Amino acid sequence: MDLDAAIAFVSTHARVLEWRRLRRLLGEGSAAEVVAALDGFRNADGGYGWALEPDLRSTTSQPVAAMHALEVLAETGDTDRGTELCDWLARHSLDDGGMPFALPYTDTAGSARHWSGADPTASSLQMTTQLAAQAHRLGLAGHPWLTAATDYCLDAITRMPAEPAAHELMFTMHFLDAVATTDPRAVPLLEKATQLVRADGPTPVIGGAEGEVLYPLDFTPHPDAPSRAWFDRNAIAADHERLAAGQQADGGWAVTFTAFSPAAALEWRGYATVQAVATLRENAAA
Repeated sequence: MDLDAAIAFVSTHARVLEWRRLRRLLGEGSAAEVVAALDGFRNADGGYGWALEPDLRSTTSQPVAAMHALEVLAETGDTDRGTELCDWLARHSLDDGGMPFALPYTDTAGSARHWSGADPTASSLQMTTQLAAQAHRLGLAGHPWLTAATDYCLDAITRMPAEPAAHELMFTMHFLDAVATTDPRAVPLLEKATQLVRADGPTPVIGGAEGEVLYPLDFTPHPDAPSRAWFDRNAIAADHERLAAGQQADGGWAVTFTAFSPAAALEWRGYATVQAVATLRENAAA
C-alpha cells in the first residue's frame, strides 16, 4: 500500500476520530487524543450516538454506536470508559442477555431503514456478538453485562442456521475469537463457523447491495486469532494482497455496501481506510 497516500486521504476526507486513530496507529498520537475525539459522540447517559455509526445519524445512544465506541476503546485500552459503556448496555439489554439491533428513536433523518425499522423487543445475535467481541478485547470479562451477553451469544450460536447471514457469521467469528482462549465452549463453535467461510474468494452478502461481499480477512483480521488455525496460510496471504491492491487512486479504500447518504459514504471510506491500514500492517508483521 501507499501509506503516504492513505494518510493524505484520511487527513483530507475523514472524520477527526479516524484521523486521530490513524495517527496513533502510526505512533504519532496518544490514546488520550483518540478518546477525546470519541467523546464528541458520547451522551450524558453514558452511551454513544451522533452518527458514530455513519448510516444511523440519530443523536440518541444506540447499540451499534456502542460497538464502534468499544472498538476504539479496545484500541486505546480505556477500561474506565468501557466499564461505563457496559453499564449503559446493561440498562438496555433484554431479559435473555441479548441486545436489540437498535433502540427506538424519532430523529430518523439520514438513517438507513434497517436501523429506523429495527425491532427493539428482540435480541439480535449480530449486534450482541459484535458488542461482546469488542468488550472482551478491551478486557472487561468480569462485567455483569458482558457475562450475560456472552452466555446469550454462545447459546444462540449453537442454534445458528446452517447458512447464516454473512454479517452475522462475521461478527460471530469475531466474538468466538475473542473468547476462545478463556471459554472452552467457544472452540468447537469456532471450528464449525470457520468451515462456513469461503477461503478461496469473497463471501456474497445475500440481500445486500449488488456486489456486496466479505473477504477472509473480514472474518479473521488478526493474525494471532484462534480462528487462523483453520485457515490456509496461502489463502490469507492472497487476501492480504487483495486488500493492499484495493487502495484507490485518491489513497483511500472503498466499501462494497451502499451507504445511505453522501456524508455517510465518505465517513465509511475514512473508517475503511483506517481498518485497511491496521489490518495490512498487523498481518504484514505476522
